[in-house]
Parts: sequence; C-alpha cells; structure tokens
Amino acid sequence: MEIALVLGLLILAITLFATDKIPVDVVTVGLLLVLTTLGILTPMEAFSGFGSDFIVMLASIFVVGAAMQKAGILDIIGEKLFAAGNSRVRMLPTYIMSAVSATSAFMNNTTVTAMWVAPVVALARRLKISPSKLLMPVAFASILGGTCTVIGTSTNIAVNAYLGQNGYPTFGMFDFSLIGIVLCLIGITFLATVGMKMLPDYKEVDMVQELQHNNYFTEILVKKNSALAGKKVRNTDISRIGLRVLNIIRDGRNSIANANSVIEPKDILLVEGRLEDLMKVKDTSGIDILADTMVADNLVSDDIQIAEIIVMPTNDFVGLTVKEAEFKRRFGLMVIAINREGQTLSDKIGGIQVQVGDRLLIQGPADTIRYRKEEGDFIILQEYKFEPGRSKRNAVLSGSFFVVALLLGTLELIPMSIAFMLAAFLCVVFKCIKPDEAYEKIEWKLLVLIGGMSSFGIALKKTGAAEFLAENINSIFGSFGPVAVLAAFVVLTIFLTQPMSNAAAALVVLPVALESAANLHVNPMTFALAVMLGASVSLITPFEPSCILVYGPGRYKVADFFKVGIVATVLLFVAILVLVPMLYPL
Repeated sequence: MEIALVLGLLILAITLFATDKIPVDVVTVGLLLVLTTLGILTPMEAFSGFGSDFIVMLASIFVVGAAMQKAGILDIIGEKLFAAGNSRVRMLPTYIMSAVSATSAFMNNTTVTAMWVAPVVALARRLKISPSKLLMPVAFASILGGTCTVIGTSTNIAVNAYLGQNGYPTFGMFDFSLIGIVLCLIGITFLATVGMKMLPDYKEVDMVQELQHNNYFTEILVKKNSALAGKKVRNTDISRIGLRVLNIIRDGRNSIANANSVIEPKDILLVEGRLEDLMKVKDTSGIDILADTMVADNLVSDDIQIAEIIVMPTNDFVGLTVKEAEFKRRFGLMVIAINREGQTLSDKIGGIQVQVGDRLLIQGPADTIRYRKEEGDFIILQEYKFEPGRSKRNAVLSGSFFVVALLLGTLELIPMSIAFMLAAFLCVVFKCIKPDEAYEKIEWKLLVLIGGMSSFGIALKKTGAAEFLAENINSIFGSFGPVAVLAAFVVLTIFLTQPMSNAAAALVVLPVALESAANLHVNPMTFALAVMLGASVSLITPFEPSCILVYGPGRYKVADFFKVGIVATVLLFVAILVLVPMLYPL
C-alpha cells in the first residue's frame, strides 16, 4: 500500500512539475507534508535534506557568483573575445563556446547564460551575424560546462548531497572532470561544424522598428480649454478607449507618463495606439493632433533612454502582468513593448504576463537604466558595451575569494561548504555585494526543490518503492547486461528532464538507480555518475532555463532545438555509456 502511495505521489509530482501551474517549491513542500502526515516519513527524515552542507554550499555559490557578475568580471573576458571575434569570425563560435563552458564549470549554468547573452548579441550585431547562430551554442555550452566539476551545476551538488546523506561516497571537485571535458569537446565540435549548418539563420527583430510598423504614434497638443487639462492620464477619454500616453513634453522637457500623471495646458502628449482608436478622439474639443511621429525620436532625449532587457528566472516579476509588476513604481521604468517568439506585443500591454526569456523594450532615465544594470536587476541587450574597468576592485576581490575557496575545498584543507560560505561572507564584508542583494540572488526555490526531493528519495527507499522499480527495470533490461540497465536509467533521466528540472529528474531516478546497482552487485557510483551526467546532456527541448533565456533573443522555435539537440544528445549519451564505466568500472 505504501509503495503504491509513494509512486502515486511521484507521478503527481512529475505531472505538476510538467504543467508548471503550481511553483515547484510549493509542490515539493506539499509532498513532504503528505508523507509526514501519513507517517511514511518522520519530521526529521522529511526535512533532513534541508540541513545538508551541500545546500549551504549551493547558496554560497549563488552569492559569490552574483558578486562576480555585478563586478563585471565577464566584461573583461568579453572584451578579449570581442577582439578575437573581429579577426577570426569563422572561429568565433568555438571561442564563445569554449569560454562559456569554462565559466560554467564553476558557476550555475543559468547565471552564466544570462551573463553571456548580452555580450554575444552585441558581438553578433557588430559582426553582422544572426544571433540565432550563436545563442543556442551558448546555452548548450553552459549546460555542458556544468559536467566538468562537482559545483558546475545544481544537479551535481544535489546528487552529491543525496549520496552523502545515504551513506555513499561523494564525488570530489574534479573526480569526473575528464569525462566532462570530453563531453564539452564533443558538444563544441559538433555545434561548430555540422550543428552550425543545422542552426537557423533568423534575422534579428528590431523592436523599435516593429513598434513603429505595427502601431500608430502621434503627438497631441493640449489647449487651454481642453477637457484633458487638470486630469490624471487614467481618467481621460484617451486612456479609456485604449490609447497609451507614453511621454509628456512640458516646457520643452520630455518626461515619462504614468497613470497618475496630471495633464496641463500646452502639454504635448506622445500617444500610441491603433489608428481607428485615435480617430475616435481626433474631434475632441481642446486638442490638436500633430503630424505622425517617429518612435525613437520621441522616446529618447538627453535624460531619457530606451533599452531592451531580457527577463531572467531570478526576476521576481516573472508570471506577473506588466501592470501587476509595477515597473514604474519599483524601478522607475516603463515597459513599452514585449517581444516573444519573434512577435512584438504592445496592445493592452498592461495585461500581458511576463515570461522568462521575454525581451522587454523599456523607457526610463538614463541614470536609472544604468543603475539597474549595475545592480544586476536586468540584463541589457540593446547598446551593450563592455566596461572592464567599472568595478575593478570588486572584480579582483570577488574573483580572488572564489579561487581561494576553490583551492581550499579541493585540497580538503577545509570542507567545501565552509570554503564557499567563507567566500560569500567575504564578498558581503568587503561590499562586493550588499546583504539584501545576497539574499535576493539565492535561488530559494531551487534549494527547497533539492532539499525536498532528497527527502522524497528517502521515502522511495524506506517504503520499498525504489526496490520495486529497480527490480522491474532489472527484469526488463538485466538480461542484456549491466550496461543496458545503466543505459535505461540514463535514457529515463534524459526523458524526465523534459518536464522537470534537471536536479529534480536526477533525484527521482537516483534512488532507483542505486537500488538497481545493489541488486545487480555492481558499482553504485557508476550508476550515480551516469544519472548525474544524463541530467545535464538533455538538449532536446528549450525548456531548460539556460535555453529559455536564449529562446526569445534568438527567435528560435521548438523544432530548432529538437533538430539540433537530438543529434547532440545522442552523441553525448553514447559518450557517457563509454566513458563512465571506464572511470568507475562496474
């Protein structure tokens, strides 16, 4: 009965993870509450995963990584890459993927991808190359780079945490680096040759031009006797019929409008909307409709700029509508348009839900945009400039703290978790990152997911559900030998990473794989490593966070990822089956 119940909860969890209707951390906590309420897990067992030192290490890595990103360390690398790309365009994809995978070996791959998108788009524009030829390789390289070290991806940390909690040996920092490097080389070689020909060549969308083409922009002069004078923007007929007042030019000064802006006589309003809506107000008493206007000329002034930003998984306004996100109040910026899957959306923009990977065309004071970029609130795509000298002190300090932590942990002078916690602590003490920012940059949902699913693995083992699944898998594939069983678990992991996060998929499969290895009397570490790496080589769909980040800017379609990713995944799958048993013999 308990086996059926736990397996039922597992199926339910996978379904909820796939639909994404309920946040993954809420689903995970819900599972633990059910298991403890039914007496399958004790409270101590249910929440033991959250006390792992690997959870502390992962949180610390998020903080140090954020400090390094804020300091502009990547700008230094990007400047060198920029110079190399100008002289050897043909080798550019190889340079980029090598640099990205090397960076990702020591940092969260989603963060690395977010850091590289803007420089790569800027480089593509400069060299007149389609971003779609470079951005998918960036995402794939960041994912593969994580296979090189134990801290390269949250999946590796999660698997290591589970092994340690359940009495198995854990992997050292570079124990499987040789395999990871080979996987990177295979991926880079494929994408730089055959894969490059398979990648689409989509023309980049200019959001300003798209906006100008799809919408009607004009200026309205408010006369002294106008019914608009003295009213807030939201209370005018202009707003009620669906037109948007973007800017107000008053006494020659251009300022951003919002719903509470009060209109005064002699104001010039920059209005956006459909032509048929504009015709409804053209006869309104007390206004003059001036000639058509150019978007860029009126949205930009000495003090006001427009920019394109990319929405990251860490942005707290993901899932909210533009209106709910309150960009004007919180950030001092206004969202003018959203580009999603190559389509620019601006009609009734307040009701559009913001999604990860969206490109937002924003308008605001130049100083505000610059501040938000430096604080790491946004990744700016438009007019990206390399600024290697902007935070040299913090770049040196945060980079040094990271390297020292890496050495101390690798040489086992102090535990790895303590080494990275020390690095995070020093980043805060030396003001490389503010304490509030440090907490904001930690991906708490991921920590809850890893801790909770580690405890769910205890339930799988405790109830016999893991043994039940292992026996069935062994009975089906066991006659073909242990390698066939190993292959089955890798395929299962790759399959589950489509609807679930990589870490969750690995933690679902891992307890069963370890039980299967015990039944077959083979090395459990071989199975653990294969499952861990299998979770990081699934490149078939764009639903992994790193891929979502490049999906919008690259104008990709799901079919583009499938066409290129399926070949890469098969090559990497074969490499895992060959290399893992060589390093950890069965």
